Amino acid sequence: MPDSAAPSPSASAPASTRASRRSDATRAAILAAARERFAADGYERATIRAIARDAQIDPSMVMRYYGNKESLFAAAVSLDLHLPDVTALPREQVGWTLVAHFLRLWEDNEELTAILRVGVTNPAGAERTRQVFRDQLLPVARVVCPDPEQVTMRAALCAAQLLGLALTRYVLRFPGTVDLSHEEILAWLAPTVQRYLTAPCP
Repeated sequence: MPDSAAPSPSASAPASTRASRRSDATRAAILAAARERFAADGYERATIRAIARDAQIDPSMVMRYYGNKESLFAAAVSLDLHLPDVTALPREQVGWTLVAHFLRLWEDNEELTAILRVGVTNPAGAERTRQVFRDQLLPVARVVCPDPEQVTMRAALCAAQLLGLALTRYVLRFPGTVDLSHEEILAWLAPTVQRYLTAPCP
């Protein structure tokens, strides 16, 4: 008969392993709380104390793991946009595919809202937004742009459309954009993004 008093596998694990698991769980709780708080309050109004309260830990633990709010923000919004592989697409479908992809992201990913809120009010947020743009959107434009010297300009124009939509639909909540269906947004925006990426320079 099994010994009912036998320790569980987790209890019998080495102390260092148990401490590592607790540390990982604490970090995960801090980052989850930070994402929600930055998205809801923006960078300036979000406080270490509020984030710690949401994570149900002492504020000193947040400082222990991340040092300051700027480092915490950078860790919380370490964002992969999972952009589609445009090399596998017909060239004329790139605009539609990107707009559809970003719509799904904005609907499902609160980190994007956090980045946008912070990016327009704080230098750390602005730099994080530029980094995401540099590392992830520029390579997409590079694949389909007809002139390599125009890649940065064309990618920036695409970002203006996509971020402008997100700002007015999900942050400022303009009725004109909030009320649009996904199909209507695609119909209006996709041809513009396609033109920015692939049309001859005017």
